[in-house]
Amino acid sequence: MKLIGIGFGNLVSAERIISIVSPESAPIKRMIQDVRERGALIDASFGRSTKSVLIMDSGNVILSALTPETLGVRLDETYREDTGKDEA
Repeated sequence: MKLIGIGFGNLVSAERIISIVSPESAPIKRMIQDVRERGALIDASFGRSTKSVLIMDSGNVILSALTPETLGVRLDETYREDTGKDEA
């Protein structure tokens, strides 16, 4: 299992991530509210402003203070380490 850091010492399984999106759009804000009401929201932003939303295959949604671009780079680095490939 490969883990990626999502900020403040928190780690998530790279294989379980479906999507990493920005929290700015109205549909994402509605999704966050729905998941919060279901009790499946994990706020890993530690009170900082939410910069990205991780949608997991378990139905959980995780809020992070790191940007989607930063998390994407970390996910890509994890993939390259796993396969040993260096893509240009």
